[in-house]
Amino acid sequence: MEEFFQQLTNGLAVGGIYALIALGYTMVYGVLKLINFAHGDLFTIGAFLGLTLLTTLGLSDHLGALAGVIALALMVMILVGLIGFLLERTAYRPLRTSPRLSAVVSALGASIFFQNAVMLIWGARPLVYPHSILPRTAVSLFGMEVPVVRIIMFATSVVLMLGLYYLTHKTKTGTAIRAAAIDQDAAKLMGIDVNRVIALVFCIGPALGGAAGVMVGLYYGQISFTMGWLYGLKAFTAAILGGIGNIPGAMLGGLLLGVIEALGAAYISIAWKDAISFLVLILILIVRPTGLLGERVANKV
Repeated sequence: MEEFFQQLTNGLAVGGIYALIALGYTMVYGVLKLINFAHGDLFTIGAFLGLTLLTTLGLSDHLGALAGVIALALMVMILVGLIGFLLERTAYRPLRTSPRLSAVVSALGASIFFQNAVMLIWGARPLVYPHSILPRTAVSLFGMEVPVVRIIMFATSVVLMLGLYYLTHKTKTGTAIRAAAIDQDAAKLMGIDVNRVIALVFCIGPALGGAAGVMVGLYYGQISFTMGWLYGLKAFTAAILGGIGNIPGAMLGGLLLGVIEALGAAYISIAWKDAISFLVLILILIVRPTGLLGERVANKV
């Protein structure tokens, strides 16, 4: 039983990362009906920017471990959000009225561009995050030892997800985002600046992905310029699992996928960990193509 709970906490921590990345996919799809294939690479950029800021600014030395990590995550979120804004203005907005295939091809091109840019700037070799940033100790929780880093990761993911849920469901800005997701023409008639809403979506989604990149670096300790492909694909699976276009669905899908993956790796084989994720994708597409929460609000954000 202890092994089960250990894997459960591990799955929730990793699932939180998947959920944060999946939110970027689901928000863009909800508003534009577009799969942003470059989103996984924005997550990668967040991880590398985090390492650069961490090593050059020495945030943890000046502010302490926890405050330094929070400041680091905020700076990365701002920078990656800005990159997402520029991506929308240059790669997607000019193709807004073009056939959807044009935007898909543009997304694939942007993905390749970002991946090669990361390789040219930071190199092709994997880089290592400092291991001493977060405490590697464990605390006793319900009779078992849980690493503090897992608790911090899961708590950070939950805070960011709750913040996004509050923004989209309790504020005027969120109402504008949901209105644009339902019907952009009607939203314009109501006085909503749809271009501004779309730009905001392209800032928020990449910002959450950037935070996830920092968390992966701090948790696993190693990052590479190709990591966005696998994490992006798993996050996309999580978005499909929960119901793409649905924010609570992306959160639920990410956490569920993380738990399924962790339990599968523990009780079947760690070699099957990635295969299990994609098996989940195939099964959900066959059994429930709209996802777990997709039927009721599939076209809403």
